[in-house]
Amino acid sequence: MATKLRCAIYTRKSSEEGLEQDFNSLHAQREACEAYVLSQRGEGWTVLKQPYDDGGFSGGNMDRPALRQLLADIDAGLVDIVVVYKVDRITRSLGDFARIVEVFDRRNVSFVSVTQAFNTTSSMGRLTLNVLLSFAQFEREVTGERIRDKIAQSKARGMWMGGNPPLGYDARDRRLVINDAEAAVVRHIFQRYLALGSTRALAEELEQDGYRSKAWVSRSGKALGGFPFSFGAVVQILRRPVYVGEIVHRDKVHPGLHEPIITREVFDAAQARMRSLAVARREVPVRATPGVLAGKLFDADGERMSPSFAYGKQKQLYRYYIPLSCQTGVKGQRGDGVHGRISANSLEMFLVEALQRFTGRTTIAVADLATLLSRVELRRAETHIVIDREALFPGDHPDLALAGVRRRIATDETAVPDRGDALIRIVLPHRLQLRGGRAFLRGAEQEGPRQINRALVKALRRAHADLLALKASPLVAPEHVVEAATPETAHERQIVRLALMSPVLQRRIMAGDHPRGLALRQLLKCPMPLAWADHAHLFEDLSRSGAYLLKP
Repeated sequence: MATKLRCAIYTRKSSEEGLEQDFNSLHAQREACEAYVLSQRGEGWTVLKQPYDDGGFSGGNMDRPALRQLLADIDAGLVDIVVVYKVDRITRSLGDFARIVEVFDRRNVSFVSVTQAFNTTSSMGRLTLNVLLSFAQFEREVTGERIRDKIAQSKARGMWMGGNPPLGYDARDRRLVINDAEAAVVRHIFQRYLALGSTRALAEELEQDGYRSKAWVSRSGKALGGFPFSFGAVVQILRRPVYVGEIVHRDKVHPGLHEPIITREVFDAAQARMRSLAVARREVPVRATPGVLAGKLFDADGERMSPSFAYGKQKQLYRYYIPLSCQTGVKGQRGDGVHGRISANSLEMFLVEALQRFTGRTTIAVADLATLLSRVELRRAETHIVIDREALFPGDHPDLALAGVRRRIATDETAVPDRGDALIRIVLPHRLQLRGGRAFLRGAEQEGPRQINRALVKALRRAHADLLALKASPLVAPEHVVEAATPETAHERQIVRLALMSPVLQRRIMAGDHPRGLALRQLLKCPMPLAWADHAHLFEDLSRSGAYLLKP
């Protein structure tokens, strides 16, 4: 008795045309395959009831639902033979067929073509199959070339060759016809851009005024479009030559058969304006100096932090280090690691001051961090630095170098050998202050100009106004102070104490010459000495104690 062989019949049709008929191409293919399997009944062949029909799918790729189901069933051991009407029904690509044959061979599945009598169980059958697939792929490529050439020739004649028509036009008989309502929106966009000179400002104005993108209904009846104009959509409209009656194909521009919506003068003026703004943007430096800690800085989760930068409104440069996950858009809670950005100046100066203290050398600069440090692990409450012992202490014995570091570290810091004697790992406790989306380290002064703390200045002026109301201000003349009511609450009385600080400290607050991160609420809680002479080191004492810094 012959062994029972389960036959799966696969059928495919490239287009959906005719599939709604009672007897279509898929039915014809399956009927021919069933007849062939029936002729092999003596060999034990039987047809599986499961249909594998792909209607409306190209044979140029493997993204077909029935084919995926067939390959899954083969992997599950449910199929012994795959039967098709012609080889090109299963694929027209040699590369795809090679992958399909690998699945067949792995499960000892045979492949049979009804109209091309062969199977893949023999070497001759494989050779014949590869030859036929070569011609099938050649036919597909030639067909694609013919279609591309026809599209190019049609566009050269100014015809519209399909796709969603642009805002302002409707497509009819391979031509674009002006849609009066949408054309008015297009003219408004060009006019407002020439008036505003900013695509972002124009996009915001269009959204506020209720303008929407082109809306249409797909063949399946789904409503599409009708969204507020984004920045990219506005730029695309301003750059499209279709609005001056032209058709673009690749890098060539041809006169179109449709009527223009925008005059050539208005279109050229908009292009010139966009080019001038692009040149102005390129004049701004696009790269900052690479961070000296690039490739060496990691957060508590072991994720690399890379250097980045941004320019302020006055083109001032802000440098910082940021985790790679934040740069790639993968955000969220990441253990106890540092969140967001860390100020590059703050971190680098923090490390420089630490190395200067460990070595007793004041000549160490930020640029030296690239050679002196092997690794930096930035955590929420402490920083781990791994230093190159030979670079920091050239010629010293490992034990002497480690002893020298331990002799200069603070009581809450530790230093241990790392990777033998070549490296030294030092743990530096710190506190983070968050401001403007960036984190700053305690004790690390930033480079660049000072920033006046407006909250402190406002409180200081209010303090003198209150004292003036009490006729008790020793420093400010009445004409320089705004009248204020007598302080009544405890907070107001604390504010008044600021006017009694040393004039030197008050001038430092007005000039911004105070420790970074000095907060009003922390200053109000600080005990205020009675004598001005005792105020001399008040800010420095607060800085060393960290009382003004936000705790993590």
